[in-house]
Amino acid sequence: MAISAHRPAVRDVVFVEGVRTPFGKARPDGLYADTRADDLAVKAVRELLRRRPELPVERVDEVALAATTQTGDQGLTLGRSVAVLAGLPRSVPGFAVDRMCAGAMTAVTTTASAIGVGQQDVALAGGVEHMGHHPMGFDSDPNPRFVSEKLVEPTALVMGSTAENLHDRFPHLTKERADAYAVASQQKYAAALAAGQITPDLAPVAVRSPELGWGLATRDELARPGTTVESIADLKTPFRPAGRITAGNASPLTDGAAVCLLVAGDVVADLGLPARMRMVSFSYMGVAPEVMGIGPIPSTERALANAGLTIDDIGLVEINEAFAVQVLSFLDHFGMADDDPRVNRYGGAIAVGHPLASSGVRLMTQLARQFAEHPDVRYGITTMCVGLGMGGTVVWENPHHADYSGHTTAPTEN
Repeated sequence: MAISAHRPAVRDVVFVEGVRTPFGKARPDGLYADTRADDLAVKAVRELLRRRPELPVERVDEVALAATTQTGDQGLTLGRSVAVLAGLPRSVPGFAVDRMCAGAMTAVTTTASAIGVGQQDVALAGGVEHMGHHPMGFDSDPNPRFVSEKLVEPTALVMGSTAENLHDRFPHLTKERADAYAVASQQKYAAALAAGQITPDLAPVAVRSPELGWGLATRDELARPGTTVESIADLKTPFRPAGRITAGNASPLTDGAAVCLLVAGDVVADLGLPARMRMVSFSYMGVAPEVMGIGPIPSTERALANAGLTIDDIGLVEINEAFAVQVLSFLDHFGMADDDPRVNRYGGAIAVGHPLASSGVRLMTQLARQFAEHPDVRYGITTMCVGLGMGGTVVWENPHHADYSGHTTAPTEN
């Protein structure tokens, strides 16, 4: 579409809608064992467009899709291939993104940047990860100089080992605290599911298995609502003998996709679309790869500084639970309690799963729903640690708040 030559230098960017597939176990008997990764992304895109009939599909200016392992059914320039497979006009371009776990987050901030400077009006952004088809690190070939030249510690290339390193660095973050946090995540997810706060954001997916034939995936597969501290206390520690990281206090291997719709603040009203969040600022920062879990700390500090805010201004936090100890390090740094009610009100990745490059949009979708439930909260953040030593954070503003400073006049909705 033609872009006006008289657009303002910086425009508001709003999050209109986010959807995700149910998350499945990355196993031969998991929900999506016989489903292609790109088809998961296509389903999320189609559901997103179905929910927004006000949006003419020809108004989509970009499709950005992330995957950590870009090969096989996660290869072939995902954004463009998914746009074609989803039936978007041939004029709609697309591209692929890789920032490991922050892939979808990066797809969002990259397309938002283009919208903000007036080069695009509407974008679809998200990610997919089929860890059942493409296990983490599968067919990768890390340069031997990483270790031989001591650029990183050997443990830096194994995410579970980096979490063990966090326990070493912060011995007060005990396994007992990690286990208790993990159990609370399971409980919060179960409560949110029962309260109807999870299912509305899911895109049902037709699935097929050789044993059962065709069915419909409508629920996440990984949660363990009956988990207790006692039931996970003695689980194996696969990354270190007598370690502290177990399947109970870490996110499980997961398949899934998530996609969101971003629109310029001065365009949403014209299209009759709602504004559910306004992007305020974002930041990505690097840290020592062997303790990659602390990445959200400097990225959050910088994103808050960019926005002229402090952590005390943040009323809701969606942080990815790659490992419980990683979340605890963040909470301790910012003086927040392990059970701070602002944090992961619907539970997190320990319960629902972490399909790597798609998780950033899951965090955003959940934050948008919480903003609608809590009009008293003005600002929230989505944040996550990233492999090879990075963190990413996005600050969002709630349009339901009485002091909302965005310039959009579009209606808000739950």
